[in-house]
Amino acid sequence: MSALTSLVGEGRYLDNEIIRQAVPTAIWETLAMTGVASALTALIGIPLGVLLFTSSPGGTAPNAVVHRVVGAVVNLGRSLPFLILMIAIIPFTRLVVGTSIGWQAAVVPLTVGAIPFYARLVETSLREVPGGKVEAVTMMGATRSEITRKVLLPEARSGLVAGLTTTVIALIGYTAMAGAVGGGGLGAVAMSYGYNRFESDVMIVCVALLVVIVTVVQVVGDLVARRLDRR
Repeated sequence: MSALTSLVGEGRYLDNEIIRQAVPTAIWETLAMTGVASALTALIGIPLGVLLFTSSPGGTAPNAVVHRVVGAVVNLGRSLPFLILMIAIIPFTRLVVGTSIGWQAAVVPLTVGAIPFYARLVETSLREVPGGKVEAVTMMGATRSEITRKVLLPEARSGLVAGLTTTVIALIGYTAMAGAVGGGGLGAVAMSYGYNRFESDVMIVCVALLVVIVTVVQVVGDLVARRLDRR
């Protein structure tokens, strides 16, 4: 770290034109990809995770057929390596955003790949809610939707945030892979200049920035999860 600091202090990195011009744009693209994909993942992943939990044996609305079908789809989505998934759904990506290149296009496979991952984390968090609380509100006449809205999700919110933090960090790693095949962001800059053109300065800066972004997300996520923890 001290060596990197001294190099930056000597102006070695700031004198690199690629770093001054391409890296700021790449940071924005990485944050945009991660932010949009994370929001969509949470929006779809939470209901999907709730469905997995409620339809499971012992859930609030057990349904073996629904649980098996949804579980199979989720497992299929989790089992596909991201690069293969990104290539496989190119026609769908073009249908949604009109192109398969750029950070906007990368959001589609990022979201599709992250939703099953987060849905399982949501299901796990809901399973950790004490059964006694669910039984208590059930005896009071609460409906299934009320149990989910007023008991399950509020009690599991710390775990939901922790799971989302893990998912966001995974998405940051996915954005680097997306950049290698035209998705933009820090991954694209690292591949185009740091690897293909052997500019080690660019590679070091991109890696360092990714580490900083991941660290910030982890710290903020842990802080929010601890504050929401009711235990």
